[in-house]
Amino acid sequence: MIRRAQAEPSLFARRLREARLRLGISQMQLGIEAGVDEYSASARINQYERGKHMPDMLMVRHLARVLDVPTAYFFAESDEEAQVLTGFHWLNAGQRKQVMKLLRTLLAPSAK
Repeated sequence: MIRRAQAEPSLFARRLREARLRLGISQMQLGIEAGVDEYSASARINQYERGKHMPDMLMVRHLARVLDVPTAYFFAESDEEAQVLTGFHWLNAGQRKQVMKLLRTLLAPSAK
């Protein structure tokens, strides 16, 4: 019998699962807190995490709120970019201002 390699989960599915596990909450808890009916919450989040279904943007925003990540985290093309987005999201206003100042300095064309 030939076994087919399972397709890698979508980027969204992988990031959703990682964020949920980081918080240590169940699929059911995530679904309920994101506004999914408690009777289908676990199954629906499971489908999202397996990449079988993709939530609409409103649900993505609800999931991001519950998981305390920016919506863009789910769609960042690299893990490094996802980490930067999440780190920035967790900063307070003063810290964000400092990061933006540093970023402007790093991106400024150097005087020659």
